Amino acid sequence: MNLKAQLPNFITLLNLLSGVLGILWVLEGQLLYGAYFVILSAGFDFLDGFAARLLKVQSDMGKELDSLADVVSFGVLPGILLYSLTKTQTDSQFLPYLTLIVPMLSAYRLAKFNLDTRQSDRFIGLPTPANALLLSTLPHLVAHWPELAPWVTSPIALVVIAWVASILLVSELPLIALKFKNSSFADNTYRYTLLCLGAFCFAWLQLAGIPLIIIAYLLLSGVEQLFLKK
Repeated sequence: MNLKAQLPNFITLLNLLSGVLGILWVLEGQLLYGAYFVILSAGFDFLDGFAARLLKVQSDMGKELDSLADVVSFGVLPGILLYSLTKTQTDSQFLPYLTLIVPMLSAYRLAKFNLDTRQSDRFIGLPTPANALLLSTLPHLVAHWPELAPWVTSPIALVVIAWVASILLVSELPLIALKFKNSSFADNTYRYTLLCLGAFCFAWLQLAGIPLIIIAYLLLSGVEQLFLKK
């Protein structure tokens, strides 16, 4: 066995393990910890690709394994978190199950991404890590601003958020990708703006700022598309 070639795959499996651990913590009622495991998974998701490129050992096996791990960490984990949160807010036996659209369309999104050749310089639809970060940090947003609870964590609101976010995953909406071909501000205005807004929101609100960052990401992408069409 070529150990060098297996190192990125091992990192990918750590992504998967992090997602599984996050699910277990959420099922134990530790909803705030879901975001930490999503962030940890995102770190491993970045490192496996970085390691594969650095060691020049990219493979179809690694690509498929990466998608399988992402389904768990960025699909099942946020889906279980929303399901658990909804279940604590309602006596309905049926309503919480509607949030499980998240892992379903996350899996579809990941399969679609693997086959879509248009996403070399921008994303088409919301990336699964961004969606997972958005959904998993909602409890942190409400913990920071309790007055938002009726608008964010009511059962109907959670179901609506789950469905809107899931539709964005498989939408044809072009979104900014942080892929810099050069350092020119003119060529990367929206990327630099997003990075600055992201740094500000995270410094101000920590994890509670991540939903605001994702919303800013969607809005900036929309503004960029409007100007590109002119």
